[in-house]
Amino acid sequence: MVQWATGNVGRPALRALIEHPNLTLVGVHTHSREKVGTDASRLCQLPTDTGINATGNIDEIIELGADCVVYTPRVFDIDTVCRLLTTGTNIVTTHGIFHHPASMDEALYARVEAACWSGGASIHSTGHSPGFITETMSIALGSIQRRLDRLMIDEYTDLTHSETPWTLLGMGFGISQAAFEPHRLIQARRAISPSLCMAADAFGPPLDAIDIRGELATANRDVQVGGAVFRKGTVVAQRITVSGTRRGQPLLQFRSTRYCSTDIDSDWALRPTGWHISVEGDTPLEVDLRPGEASDQANAAAPTYAANRAVNTIPYLCAAPPGIRTAQDLPPIAAALW
Repeated sequence: MVQWATGNVGRPALRALIEHPNLTLVGVHTHSREKVGTDASRLCQLPTDTGINATGNIDEIIELGADCVVYTPRVFDIDTVCRLLTTGTNIVTTHGIFHHPASMDEALYARVEAACWSGGASIHSTGHSPGFITETMSIALGSIQRRLDRLMIDEYTDLTHSETPWTLLGMGFGISQAAFEPHRLIQARRAISPSLCMAADAFGPPLDAIDIRGELATANRDVQVGGAVFRKGTVVAQRITVSGTRRGQPLLQFRSTRYCSTDIDSDWALRPTGWHISVEGDTPLEVDLRPGEASDQANAAAPTYAANRAVNTIPYLCAAPPGIRTAQDLPPIAAALW
């Protein structure tokens, strides 16, 4: 197996590959010159060298003949992906492009499918959200309904203990209230809507439309965040809602709420970091999923959730037929424990 990139998700994925009882790491690709030649273990803070050094050369990766690449770079490169697929290397990625093939750009879909069939390889998008929460959990909870009226997912990210206020400023916190930035809504649509469409397909006819909106909430008083103070009246909470409708009625909804203060000018229900899933139907359900640690620690651990899901998917993807494979195409994903 090969780990491609060693960023926030790549590092825990690399660690999982090294420690996995049934998978063998054979290579690491990095985009950083400083990391080239560094042992894989040092890139993910493990104590014992593996003898496998990172490379920035795709040809060296291809020569390894790996069964699968865990592809987690910050920027998705279609040329690299297609080249790997054509050589017969399966790819599991945390980029959300392949959650719902039917809604992909037609030219992109055709190119990737052709590369898959040329090499006899498969590609799959996964992660925790979108991915596990929006697909696996949604489909599982919907499976005990005879009449599903609506399924709503609330994701909460508690940033009140952030030690990097400058990062929050870049996310639109701590500024005077203004309209929600359009490019962030576009990003949310691209990230979440394919996954909701895939889940909806499991429940019957496809969604008719996807609606998206962004909302901002401001502080009722000055808020200390790390070494900075966000003044009263500036943005300290944000939420984006992506809703899928069928026959004019909302069927699936994903709402992401991030906040660095609970003392806000809106009546939003703010929960600790985690997810709340509400299922309306003939057997209604309310489900909470929360990390078993404080919110600040849970936020830091979030990339590991996505990484573990990707690594656990590898054996199932390698056994799948060539092509773009969704969560519906693969069997339930289980961890190999040791």
